[in-house]
Amino acid sequence: MRKRFLDIYKKYEEIIVYLIMGVFTTLVNLVSKYALLFTILDATNGFQLQVAVIISWIIAVIFAYFTNKKWVFKSKNTDILKEFTSFVIARISTLLMEMFIMWFFVTLLKLDSDLWVIIWTIISQVIVIVVNYILSKLFIFRDGKNEKSK
Repeated sequence: MRKRFLDIYKKYEEIIVYLIMGVFTTLVNLVSKYALLFTILDATNGFQLQVAVIISWIIAVIFAYFTNKKWVFKSKNTDILKEFTSFVIARISTLLMEMFIMWFFVTLLKLDSDLWVIIWTIISQVIVIVVNYILSKLFIFRDGKNEKSK
């Protein structure tokens, strides 16, 4: 049983570690967002909701870059500025996706109670995690893998 578990882990290590780091990144995002929305910002105010999304996104992206580089994709790319810039650009696309989801359901459809804010945040985070993995795997950390294997 243990050997089977280890075999599965080795086969899917990158995805498993990405999901674990994705959970941590999501927690960083959620904790910072809810700390803002339930203390100094108001989720029923569309502008303040977006400010909370952006601030929590910045915190989560910085956390995600370092965890993805080191533990998920094990990038040895020495051009950190280029890699980080690509990472940020990819994350901006998913930030816009998250902002649209939150705007559409919370602001436009007025699903702005605390419960709805939590529900739509979780749904948007699941979508964002999947898209972020695809972008990271195909476009961002690919060069780091190539440099490592040279």
